[in-house]
Amino acid sequence: MKKDVIVLNCGSSSVKFAIINAETGEAGLSGIAESLGNQDASLSYKIDGKKNTLALPEKAGHTEALNAIQSVIAQTGVVPIAIGHRVVHGGEKFKQAALVDETVLAAIEEYASMAPLHNMANLKGITTAQEAYPNLPHVAVFDTSFFQTMPKKAFVYALPMPLYKEHGIRRYGFHGTSHKFILDSTAAQLNKSVEDTSIISAHLGNGCSVSAIEKGQAVDTSLGFTPLEGLVMGTRCGDLDPSLPGTLQQKLGKTAEEINDLLNKQSGLLGISELSNDCRTLEEAALNGHEGALLAIEIFCYRLAKYISGYMIAVPTLDAIVFTGGIGENSSLIRETTMGYFKHFGVAIDEQRNLDARFGNAGEISAPSSSTKVLVVPTNEEWVIAAQAAQFA
Repeated sequence: MKKDVIVLNCGSSSVKFAIINAETGEAGLSGIAESLGNQDASLSYKIDGKKNTLALPEKAGHTEALNAIQSVIAQTGVVPIAIGHRVVHGGEKFKQAALVDETVLAAIEEYASMAPLHNMANLKGITTAQEAYPNLPHVAVFDTSFFQTMPKKAFVYALPMPLYKEHGIRRYGFHGTSHKFILDSTAAQLNKSVEDTSIISAHLGNGCSVSAIEKGQAVDTSLGFTPLEGLVMGTRCGDLDPSLPGTLQQKLGKTAEEINDLLNKQSGLLGISELSNDCRTLEEAALNGHEGALLAIEIFCYRLAKYISGYMIAVPTLDAIVFTGGIGENSSLIRETTMGYFKHFGVAIDEQRNLDARFGNAGEISAPSSSTKVLVVPTNEEWVIAAQAAQFA
């Protein structure tokens, strides 16, 4: 019997979905319902390479979207064995995927204060899907669970300890399913066991993170209490002086909520370049001499190189530096610029290999003389979710 799993990723105004074979990772169906709550809500999906789009009822919400998705899934004739739900925040309670029950639902709601835009949307998706598929096991797969192996020296902030002990203020990390997939894939490529594989993985997309993984366990990561800390991202600022939000409130006369919006949605590559958060647009503009685009790329790569080099301390048995995500998999310029900072470490990439490793092509891009392997590995977070959900079927 084929182990087909429905994978759902519910955002505040969207629902990404797919049917994934848990054994092969093959996606028989994938799509997204977006602009939920707006007049132009729509559903687009791809079956066997053929794209389809349909309009949803005006101001359709998650319930209407999932009803439409259920109808599309029914047309495929696929009989799923489980439903895997991406949940952003699992706090310290969840170190692995969990079969959804009332206790799990309550915990997801409890941790919503740490990810208010994500967890409540995830929760809505779960409860709505439970109504649509009451006889299937529903499994929550948490972004944060992969990082529960980090030692305290990596996740405790230099704040009064009661803030951690009583309120859970600590670094949690995100993109866990992606870093997990990259670890497993790299181990297979290096012909090593996962437990003996050590990498620094860079997940680079609109959201970005770097993780230090020593002997199969996450020991550090760049994202923190929320997905704002760390690297420069598409619209997020990453690391900055903690006093700045208060200063910006005073200087700009804005509320805390407005400053939060500025840091999360108006900063990063978009804010620096004053042009776009899309790396492809910025690379094209940079080639044409756009100063903002040039500076945005330079800052992005410099910050990334600093994090990777810093994590070399956390991974003394480093096997490889691995790039993934939309930017990491496709931008030879970002990889070349970033790794250019590592010449005095003896790490070097091969120009032609780097140019070839794009648009679905992957593999080693390091030069034969490089002291450390540098790889490009396409991520597949949906496969991780499907595989973990299938264990409960």
